[in-house]
Amino acid sequence: MKLFASLLLAASLAAPVFSAHAEAPKAAAKADPANGAASYSPVCAACHRPDGNSMVPANPKLAQQHPDYLNKQLQEFKSGKRANAIMMGMVAALSDEDMKNISVWLSAQKATPGTSSDKNLVALGERIYRGGIADRQIAACAGCHSPNGAGIPSQYPRLSGQHADYTAAQLTAFRDGVRLNSLQMTQVASKLNDREIKAVADYIAGLR
Repeated sequence: MKLFASLLLAASLAAPVFSAHAEAPKAAAKADPANGAASYSPVCAACHRPDGNSMVPANPKLAQQHPDYLNKQLQEFKSGKRANAIMMGMVAALSDEDMKNISVWLSAQKATPGTSSDKNLVALGERIYRGGIADRQIAACAGCHSPNGAGIPSQYPRLSGQHADYTAAQLTAFRDGVRLNSLQMTQVASKLNDREIKAVADYIAGLR
């Protein structure tokens, strides 16, 4: 009995010592929008404007985009999975924390609306966006990006109001095997011709 009591005493004394030295799991650091704004300004504002609403048709609007999507693209530019010489150079010095902060800050900026410009193609673009092309097994864009182009957070990007030139360039890059960081988009775009790409891109520009 004395031996048993001694063992219990030893165990009770050892337990707090073990607990005191055990490391609690670290919580994921929250994004800091203020630091994101500070990192964004010198690196990104020249091409995408201070509020993320690019005025250059070749440069995408980033304001109000889903932060997970933005962060994924920045990470993939840095790793080379999404090849773009300009963007790869821009993100080279950004840390994972910088990219996360920038993405969260951009998501809180209000996107400016866009407009469709080609009245002859907008009807075709709307049909493809909303209904796809059934006989060629082309899925409707709205299924993933939502009817109003708002996208689905953490899964599919916001498209509404995006520059038609930029959207058309990305669809063409997916179709032609230049952009390789989304198998799903490669499969969809591979079935579209130039006229259809231009039409759906122009329709997306006017979505709101």
